[in-house]
Amino acid sequence: MTLEDVFQDKTIKAKGKVSTIGEWLTNNTLLIEEVLAYAEKQKATNKATCIEAIEYATKKVPTIADESLLDYLTKALKDDEPRVKWESAKVIGNIAYLFPDQLVQTINNLLPNAENTGTVVRWATAYALAEILKLKTESNKKLILKIETLCEKEEDNGVKKKYLDALKKVKSQVYKGST
Repeated sequence: MTLEDVFQDKTIKAKGKVSTIGEWLTNNTLLIEEVLAYAEKQKATNKATCIEAIEYATKKVPTIADESLLDYLTKALKDDEPRVKWESAKVIGNIAYLFPDQLVQTINNLLPNAENTGTVVRWATAYALAEILKLKTESNKKLILKIETLCEKEEDNGVKKKYLDALKKVKSQVYKGST
């Protein structure tokens, strides 16, 4: 069975497509590059499903990610389709720790999504930014201030909690380190 077969088979529901492709990725039956090449030729819903399958796989085996995936996702954060934005942000949250010195553009592309009208986009963005914040990179100086500002504006408690938990963790580590 190929990627095309999975997407053409109407008996396979969306979650089934995600788990099938995700399992292929985790057991190296399929390469991320192949999924991304396929996704680029698809309409938004299938593209998002491909990214969701990568999210499924990187949650289990984050190390299957490489720099080209981070670059792809960083660009995908600017996609018009909300689901592409949120699935990309979730993958970034899963893999950010692998690329601590390569996240400046990723952060720049995440920040506009932190004020998106869609709650799911904001939540996934908060997840990614929180995971990046926990890495304690040079970006934290600016990122902490931005996240504190986002927290003040955010009305959804689930989104706000992502930020507050990360801020609390980072600030408690700072205090522990200074004693």
